[in-house]
Amino acid sequence: MENWELLDGIRARRSVRSYSERPVEQDKIDLLLECACAAPSAANRRPWHFVVIRERRTLNALAEAHPYAKMLLQAPLAVAVCGAILHEGHENPWWEEDCAAAMQNILLAAEGLGLNSVWLGVRWGRDDLPEKIEALLGVPQGIRVMGIAAIGYGAENKPPHRGIDEGAVHLERW
Repeated sequence: MENWELLDGIRARRSVRSYSERPVEQDKIDLLLECACAAPSAANRRPWHFVVIRERRTLNALAEAHPYAKMLLQAPLAVAVCGAILHEGHENPWWEEDCAAAMQNILLAAEGLGLNSVWLGVRWGRDDLPEKIEALLGVPQGIRVMGIAAIGYGAENKPPHRGIDEGAVHLERW
């Protein structure tokens, strides 16, 4: 069964960095989280945890801490996607991939709900940004922040992406 609305939403989704002040309704936040939890995960470990951020003070502090998060000064909502680095006492080597799938579901669900979003990466091992973000959000030991989604009603319109990037497609071999 084809679902053209879903496909159109995937193609229309763009990273939006300018937002109106209109708050995101709680029922939409609940749907975003439900869709995030529907993401695939390796061995069904579901390592994700989500920090829902609506307080202006916290959004502003995140914008100050993250060099590419100035849109959080406007966005009415952010969701930090975090992951458990251990599963039943053992290293969970796929926590980042699992959390990335959950993040993508949040971004696509936002598009489907008439919201806009942008993914703000938090890379481990490059600088002290992850530790700053975790301290701001009170993330416990054993959990790491993978990224933050800025979410809201966009104050800008962007055209959809155009088709296949032929230079990125290789058949059978590179």
